Amino acid sequence: MRTLAIGDIHGGLKALQQVLEVAGVTHEDTLIFVGDYVDGWSESAQVIQFLLELAKTNNCIFIKGNHDVWCEDWLRTGQGDSVWLAHGGKETVESYSEFSEDEKKQHLYFFDDMSLYHIDDKNRLFIHAGFTSMHGVEKEYNFRNFYFDRTLWEMAITMDKRIRKDSELYPNRLKHYSEIYIGHTPTINFYKDKPMHAVNVWNIDTGAAFTGKLSAIDIDTKEIFQSDTLKDLYPDEQGRNKR
Repeated sequence: MRTLAIGDIHGGLKALQQVLEVAGVTHEDTLIFVGDYVDGWSESAQVIQFLLELAKTNNCIFIKGNHDVWCEDWLRTGQGDSVWLAHGGKETVESYSEFSEDEKKQHLYFFDDMSLYHIDDKNRLFIHAGFTSMHGVEKEYNFRNFYFDRTLWEMAITMDKRIRKDSELYPNRLKHYSEIYIGHTPTINFYKDKPMHAVNVWNIDTGAAFTGKLSAIDIDTKEIFQSDTLKDLYPDEQGRNKR
């Protein structure tokens, strides 16, 4: 039995199905998704429907991302945030065109039930973006940081690797967890097409919304599994590249 962490999907159902196949996922595997299931490619609603079915056969943990918050708000109110609509939300709305009101309600419940973070029995934290409290996620003042913060990753990639964990210079934020798995900030921004590791933080958003691939990582062995680039899987679409 394995535990796989899976990065930001952004409406790429074909990539999700492919990476699960490449990884050889079985019903015994636990799957932890770090958020942003929607917005970008044309199958956002279909991704959610697929995940609902997947949760019936696998132990799945779904973390909420910022794009999921926007989609949840739209499903609840019928009103789309202008920033969201300009950053993939329009494609998500279109993907729901053939879904019934009952199906949309089921998806709303799915978003509503998502966790803002998960800590496993080995003190590994899974969160969409980050947190700012030096005392850990339980003491975070503004929960929106869980799906919007980028400072955790910025801090990790700029740290002097010679600083030991028992040093006073080692950031308190990082001391609370054995490992931290995040999405939100595409590794392709740093010219990397695979998950990046800095200090005890793993960034597994490899730019599936744009020109990258969807990635999964075995959190014990660190074996990486990837789909094809999304632009190859959806050759007639642009994803979020047009923004």
